[in-house]
Amino acid sequence: MKAIAYTQCLPVTDPNSLKDMELPDPAAPAGRDVLIEVRAVSINPVDTKQRAKSDPKGSPRILGFDGAGVVRAVGPDAVLFQPGDQVFWAGAINRPGSNAELQLVDERVVGRMPTSLTFAEAAAMPLTTITAWEGLFDRLRIARDPTPTGEAVLIVGGAGGVGSIAIQLARKLTGMTVITTASRPETRDWCLDLGAHHVIDHREDMAAQVKALKLRVSRIFSTTNTAANWAMLCAILAPQGMICAIDEGSAVDMSLLRAKSAGFHWEGMFARTLFQTPDMEAQHRLLTEAAALLDSGTLRTTMTRHLGPITAENLRAGHALVEGGTMIGKAVAEGWV
Repeated sequence: MKAIAYTQCLPVTDPNSLKDMELPDPAAPAGRDVLIEVRAVSINPVDTKQRAKSDPKGSPRILGFDGAGVVRAVGPDAVLFQPGDQVFWAGAINRPGSNAELQLVDERVVGRMPTSLTFAEAAAMPLTTITAWEGLFDRLRIARDPTPTGEAVLIVGGAGGVGSIAIQLARKLTGMTVITTASRPETRDWCLDLGAHHVIDHREDMAAQVKALKLRVSRIFSTTNTAANWAMLCAILAPQGMICAIDEGSAVDMSLLRAKSAGFHWEGMFARTLFQTPDMEAQHRLLTEAAALLDSGTLRTTMTRHLGPITAENLRAGHALVEGGTMIGKAVAEGWV
C-alpha cells in the first residue's frame, strides 16, 4: 500500500520529515477491528508533535489520527459495520495511523460518516469533535440542555480545530453563554460565525474583558497556552467552577483553585483506546450522533484548507500550517496519486 511515514524526527522543512513509501498491507482484521480504505485525512497538532518528538527508531511510522473512508473488511467479532460502509474516525495513538491507503481501526472508536459531507469535509471532524465533546460534556459536565442557565463557558483558542467545534457544541446543545478568545479580525469573525456570543482578545487582559461582560464563568475549556494563562483563568473562574485543559505543558499551581472549591480535569481523547477502557464504544456513539448533527445542519464541518492529494509534500505543508500557530479550522488532504 501507499503510505506517508517517517523514520527519524526532523523539522518539517526537511523533505525527509515525511516520506512517500510503499509498505506492506495490514493483516486481515481480527477481533473488533475493521480494515478501512482511507479516502481523506486531516492534520492535528498531535501529528506534528509526534513527528517532531516521537522517535520511530528507524522503522517507518505512519502518523494520521483523523480519517474518512470505506470499510473493506471486518473482524470476526465486529458488530457495528459491514464492508462498504462509509465511516470516519480518529484512531489510536499507539497504532499505525491514517496516512496510508489501508488502516486497521477498532470499530468501537469509528462512526458512520455524515451522508451530507464529502470525505474531505468529514475527515476534518473526528479527533476535534471527540475532544470537544468529551471536554464539555464528560469532563466539565455541562448539561446538554439548551435552556439558558445564566452561566458562561469560556473556550480558550476558539479558532483552532478543537475550539471551532467546541463553540458549535456549546452554542447549539447547551444553555451556556459562549465566550471564546481570538486576537485577529479573521479569527474573531470565524468564532462569531460559528456561534460564539462574545469574543475576547487573549493578548490583552482576559480577566478584565470577562469582568466587563458581567457574566458568571462557571466552566473554562482551555485548548492552548494553559500554563501561561493559568493564573488568569483561575481568577476568571467562578467559585465551585471547573477548568478542563487539553494541551501539554508545565505543571500548574492547583492551590489557586482551592479557595474557590474549584476543580480541574484533563481531557485526553486517546485515553479510552490507550487503556482499552470498558466504555470505548462511547466514541462510536459520539461520532455517530455528531454525524447526525452534521447532516441536520446543527453542526458544520471545520475544514478550511484542502491540501490536495495525500502525499508527503502535501502533508508536510499541512504540518507546517499547524506548527505556524495561526491555522483556522482544519487542513485536509484527499485521495491518492
